[in-house]
Amino acid sequence: MNDADLDAARLLLARMGITPEQLLRTEHTANTHMPTFREYISQVSDAVPIGTRRAYQTYWQRVIDTWGDRRLDEPTPLEIKKLSESVKACAVTRKNSRGGRSATEHLIAALRCLYRHAAADGLITDADNPAIRVTKPRRLPSTRRAIPDHRLAEIIKIAATTGNDPELDTLLLRLHTETACRRGGALQLQPSDLDTEQCLILLHEKGETTRWQPVSPTLMHHLLNHSKERGNGSDEQLLCYRNQQPVTARRYDHLWSRIGQHLPWVATQQISTHWLRHTTLTWVERNFGYAVARAYAGHTGNSDAGSTTTYIRADLHEVASALAALTREPHPLTEYDESTISHRTV
Repeated sequence: MNDADLDAARLLLARMGITPEQLLRTEHTANTHMPTFREYISQVSDAVPIGTRRAYQTYWQRVIDTWGDRRLDEPTPLEIKKLSESVKACAVTRKNSRGGRSATEHLIAALRCLYRHAAADGLITDADNPAIRVTKPRRLPSTRRAIPDHRLAEIIKIAATTGNDPELDTLLLRLHTETACRRGGALQLQPSDLDTEQCLILLHEKGETTRWQPVSPTLMHHLLNHSKERGNGSDEQLLCYRNQQPVTARRYDHLWSRIGQHLPWVATQQISTHWLRHTTLTWVERNFGYAVARAYAGHTGNSDAGSTTTYIRADLHEVASALAALTREPHPLTEYDESTISHRTV
């Protein structure tokens, strides 16, 4: 075929509104079985980490209910936008709701995850991914903030004097206040994750990340006693009820609901365990700087502060120094000087 023939072919395709890429996709699609959403979501759900599955399962089910028997390559960006608006309209309204923005964001993220796997499997090309062409709603600033010391003391007092297991509830509050760990990190804690000699615990958190976090000797003592008294002899979840059944996320829900019944401001502002993380990290940042607060939080990516974080990383000993000042207890990894830092009560 000479240049004149190629030019004629290009002109014909242009007049028909067809690109060479569309011809290639047609040939590829003819030789590839395109699964339905019902078929492919089942496969992807089995392949992703449990945390991803838990976050997206509700939205994948909504996609199955709506498009279950449609092929992956059928929906357009406009149809995805319509579905996201439908999910937004059906979102459960709570005191801290923001008009269903989170539901919309999660639906689009769930579809993007699905189509990324489809592209990796060669079912579609990256250019054919319809979810990537639907804009996520802008995430609004968080309403969470640090809890003042006197308010935190009120929360701890209610947890320690009400409920059917004050010992467990106060242990949970101290664990989260000292370590600023996420709820998932606490629930995945195992007896083997305790380094009693160096007063460290191994946290398993979102994104399948793990990190050693310093704890005070007092908290380590209570964690060990809890494990001995309530453990079943196996190296499974450390936090358990008196009947040796593992604690679940529902314990946190019941705890904050009960505290809110005694402290109306807790219920009004929808205080939760994550507020404790904000409280501790705010104090660490104010007294020890951004680098130490970042390490204390377990943040490892560069997206939150750019490339500067390459040069301002804090180590475990600096985190331990902050903890020692926070709890007013010496820590095995550092020298604690009580006169060098302003105090707060844990």
